[in-house]
Amino acid sequence: MSANLSHIDINNTKVPFIFEEDKNLPIVSMQLIFKNSGSLSGKKDGLVKLTAKLLNEGTKKDGSTGFATKLENRAISLGVHVGKETFVMELGSLKSEFKYGIECFKELLEDPNYSEDTLKKIKTQTIGSLKQKESDFDYISSLKMKGMLFPNTPLAKSSLGTVESVNSIILDDIKKHVTEHIGLENAIIVMGGDVNQTEAKALAKEILALLPHVDSKDITTMKAVAQKKIKETIEKSQQAYVYFGSPLNVAYDSKERYLAQVASFILGSSGFGSRLMEEIRVKKGLVYSVYSRFNINKTHSYFSGYLQTKIATGNEAVKSVQEVVELFLDKGVTSEELTSAKQFILGSEPLRNETLSQRLNRAFQEFYTNRPLGASVENLKKIEAMSLKELNDFILAHKEIANISFSVVTGNKK
Repeated sequence: MSANLSHIDINNTKVPFIFEEDKNLPIVSMQLIFKNSGSLSGKKDGLVKLTAKLLNEGTKKDGSTGFATKLENRAISLGVHVGKETFVMELGSLKSEFKYGIECFKELLEDPNYSEDTLKKIKTQTIGSLKQKESDFDYISSLKMKGMLFPNTPLAKSSLGTVESVNSIILDDIKKHVTEHIGLENAIIVMGGDVNQTEAKALAKEILALLPHVDSKDITTMKAVAQKKIKETIEKSQQAYVYFGSPLNVAYDSKERYLAQVASFILGSSGFGSRLMEEIRVKKGLVYSVYSRFNINKTHSYFSGYLQTKIATGNEAVKSVQEVVELFLDKGVTSEELTSAKQFILGSEPLRNETLSQRLNRAFQEFYTNRPLGASVENLKKIEAMSLKELNDFILAHKEIANISFSVVTGNKK
């Protein structure tokens, strides 16, 4: 059976509940997802990532090791992770252990490991990661590209923060983020496995009953800037690391998302066979690899890509990307490219829908982007029926993609 959407009524709040029963394996999983609570919502740079790290340190009563041992002894996974827009707490186990997992989840919500020693430990770990990234040329180039596309926004900053911002975070900052964001009005439950819907709702309600009410505030939408610039950064590098991006005027709830999917696939997201790979790597031999994709999110949409090449061929590779994109926008795609894209996207669909977690994630994404559950299947039908003119009209209407900003981290040219 496919996933379905209902609601759980709790303290005068209707919490969305996405559920799919699957008895193929005796396992159950639950995601408690909080919208408007990801890394873009932090009051200090790195705060939300640090909050997730602290919640992964168990309870104050049991400590990190004691709490982890309780979970490991019963093969239960309970973890917290952060996206740009969402904050996710995830529980999974055998069906026979899931009720105990719920009890552990409740303990974590009621008694997080709010201690100065824990905070000091995770701050030290984060600062260590940031120090390592000072010589990570991919990280440097990518972050600078985001700064060019989204200047003076949270997207221009690392979700890990900076050494200075992490050092400035105190326990009260983390507690405040939790109390302001981890609440009923932001909550969405995604659940499935070897359990019926009535049982699943009862278990989820035990968790939701512990959550407070919060003032849910949408994260500000951010629009990419069309700069068409090249920013070069000299490092002790033996290669050129190039990240590029430009505006993409396709909203998260656009009815043209299926067209964007196919256009992105042909231009650069399909690996070998994509226009960028064929023109720049196969024909010209300029790069080791090159890809691009259309990023369509609730708070921001943009075109982005990456390539790595020799220092000596960096400029030529950058020029080639611009030429390939401009030709793509001017002439569109061929019938052969469209046919090949359709065959791959439609043929690989079963692989993207094999597991329960894949199906639940798809259902969540549909709900989160204001589409009905099952919209992805309808999009496949639209892709199958797509005409060459329909796709090329879409491509020709998005000339904004040509305004590409390039961040190039390279070494000294000899």
